[in-house]
Amino acid sequence: MPKAGQVIEGPDGFRLDLIRTGAETGGELLVMEAHYSGDSPMPPAHLHPGQDERFTILEGSVLMTIDGEERRYDAGDTFAVPAGAVHQLFADEPARVHWEVRPALRTAEFFERLY
Repeated sequence: MPKAGQVIEGPDGFRLDLIRTGAETGGELLVMEAHYSGDSPMPPAHLHPGQDERFTILEGSVLMTIDGEERRYDAGDTFAVPAGAVHQLFADEPARVHWEVRPALRTAEFFERLY
């Protein structure tokens, strides 16, 4: 069972720090900090039918495609991905991102098992 303070290590320097999990928020919210090394492969385009996501770039920059529209976001920028929007996030340089998922569902468990 994922818990706040847990660190999930992915490939090529990708790391997720769990800040608040669904178990701690009654399923309402998952809060993570994602660390990208700039060497991580781009994830496949995907969507979340019933979850909204919100990202704040803390350091570096990321390239985000939402419903076919590509945009670079830099430190200090905040953006949202509504439920059902096809999206992809990629960092071609080191970056740190505050990431919220509503509702949490089993997203933390997904990453825990994936990595």
